Amino acid sequence: MVATAPVPTFNEALKEDRAQFDDCTPCRVIGSAAFIGMGAYSYISGHSQLKKQEAVILSSGSRFGMASRRFGITSMAAGLVGLGVYRWFN
Repeated sequence: MVATAPVPTFNEALKEDRAQFDDCTPCRVIGSAAFIGMGAYSYISGHSQLKKQEAVILSSGSRFGMASRRFGITSMAAGLVGLGVYRWFN
């Protein structure tokens, strides 16, 4: 008869995995700063480009007006900032 090792439960395996692959504080700082920086940059540059192209966009007759484009840029930037905050704490 062959002796086998007991199979760990999911929670035990997850604890072992976290202990083995836990990242360092500088990694969290750099990662969260990168996401927050990308969010801030995309917000500022996106709204700047919209302001410059507003006349062209309005005259194009597109069904996507300025409000939906502003919402898209703002929500994308908020998502990136949210990822940065998530990266900092998790």
